[in-house]
Amino acid sequence: MMVGQVSKLVRLFVVCVGVSGGVSGVTWAAPLETSTDRDLPELRLSLREAMDAAVDQNPTVRLFNERIVQAQDVANARLGELLPNLSGRLSGARRRFFTSQFGGSPTVTDPRDFYEARAFLTQNVFSLSLIQRWRAGKAGVDVAGLDAEVTKRDTMATAGLIYLEALRAKAAVDARTADVGLNKELLRLAAERKSAGMATSLDVTRAKVQLENARQRLLVAENERDRAKLNLIRAMGLSFDVRLLLTDEMKLGDVSEQSMGEALQIAQENRTELKAQKNRERLASLTLSSVTSERVPSIQALGDVGLIGNQVPNALTTDNVQVLMTVPIFDGGQREARISESRSLVRQEAIRTQDVQYQVGLEVRDALITLSSAKQQVAVAEEGLKLSLTELELSRERFAVGVATNIEVTDAQTRVAQARDNLIEGLFTFNASRLSLARAQGQLEKL
Repeated sequence: MMVGQVSKLVRLFVVCVGVSGGVSGVTWAAPLETSTDRDLPELRLSLREAMDAAVDQNPTVRLFNERIVQAQDVANARLGELLPNLSGRLSGARRRFFTSQFGGSPTVTDPRDFYEARAFLTQNVFSLSLIQRWRAGKAGVDVAGLDAEVTKRDTMATAGLIYLEALRAKAAVDARTADVGLNKELLRLAAERKSAGMATSLDVTRAKVQLENARQRLLVAENERDRAKLNLIRAMGLSFDVRLLLTDEMKLGDVSEQSMGEALQIAQENRTELKAQKNRERLASLTLSSVTSERVPSIQALGDVGLIGNQVPNALTTDNVQVLMTVPIFDGGQREARISESRSLVRQEAIRTQDVQYQVGLEVRDALITLSSAKQQVAVAEEGLKLSLTELELSRERFAVGVATNIEVTDAQTRVAQARDNLIEGLFTFNASRLSLARAQGQLEKL
């Protein structure tokens, strides 16, 4: 009888190790799907696909793309101020004149008809202010494009993190499923030992309690997994009526070693936020220049040509050509106030540039520190899982030979579950910090 119990224990431990999976990647047995889930169309999704889909459907990204169009229209409108402006006018009138206003007798003339067709041309020959306004408009297009790219990358990073959270929730379900399987085996072993007179009803009851606790934790984990998938679907802007299958796994991937200086240099060269902020600073400077240039005289050419007469067939051609120079002298201090305001905006953008550079440096340092810590956490968690499985094996051997109650086995099982959770959290932290580092360096496309 004793040899048979030990043989069953060995088989049970093999099952335990099998469902625990490799310690470098969380791949425990998958939970059963409901019939409702199987009826839905399947969507297999990798991390990269989730990030790309989020960009395609995200309303914030689409909104910023529209702002690019808006900025381009502003630049085109300012260019139009530098190009020739042509307009036309047609008029017809019937008038009576009071002759006394011209020194004659106080009479009213008979009605007279007047017809006119005229074309007008206006051209800003030179206006430094308008030229700078146009350049500022073009800079605004660059800023809008970079802002859209920043939003795109933020959306990709957010979707990637949600994907990793869904992977973590899935791994938690797999771990809790394995816990339920182990508790069922323990309950069966306790029942067999009770039948053989080697265990008490308390041992069986304790095993049942552990099984129900494991089932409760499994239900909670399944709920968290389903909610995480819903959040991922929402982030991608897809229909909820799909059966989402995540094709990537949380594992300890390869990360190229780089010093803090190298990481910061990569971020300085690639971060879109820095490029966008530098363009905002340039935009503010051009706006200041356009306002300051209002002090400079401007030259405008005007002309018109047309036909005028009291009968259309007898209309005569008339024309007019002018060259105007406008010299600003005094406008009540309005221009100087706008110049002071624009200078303040330039200083504000310079302050923001320093803040963005500081923030980028902080994000890179934080990601590197977290990534280094996560590697150590995974290594410790792997070792902890190995040791907890060994402890579980030894406690079962003691329980099988009758030198200990199943309290030791229950405690060992609790530590195995904790070790699995530690490994899941370590792998999640590693992958999340890897994603954060790519975002901090502006290299999400290399993930």
